[in-house]
Amino acid sequence: MFSAANDRLSVSSNSNNDELERLFTYFDENGDGKVSPEELRRCMKAVGGALTEEEAEMAVRLSDFDGDGLLGFGDFTKLMEGVEEERNKESELLIGTFGMYEDMKGSVGYITPNSLKRMLSRLGESTSIENCKSMISRFDINGDEVLSFDELKIMMTN
Repeated sequence: MFSAANDRLSVSSNSNNDELERLFTYFDENGDGKVSPEELRRCMKAVGGALTEEEAEMAVRLSDFDGDGLLGFGDFTKLMEGVEEERNKESELLIGTFGMYEDMKGSVGYITPNSLKRMLSRLGESTSIENCKSMISRFDINGDEVLSFDELKIMMTN
């Protein structure tokens, strides 16, 4: 739900309170000390995310502990901790995925057309090296004809 904006919404234990307070103040557009579903939607859009009206209402409902339909600072903190936890799980999954596709013949650190073909074959998808080169070229930002971890991350989020 929040993955598009996760990179911009960093909630680490080192910078917890100050960062969360600044973020809460940003999201609390009308300054009433609460974040409404509509404020949540607008601010997520401003930081590169997108929430439907229903998703914003659900996020507020799931994090609203006093039942007023709004997020106080404590509610907002719990929501952002959940976003951080989701982002960490996604990162772990992506690291594992990258490791499965890496070329194990001395070229660790990137995915080659051969390693992509080999992994797709293991998954029951038969394809040619040319097709693998084509798949890689769509996300090969630096033009080296292989995918780095950062390029894979972009591919997986698109």
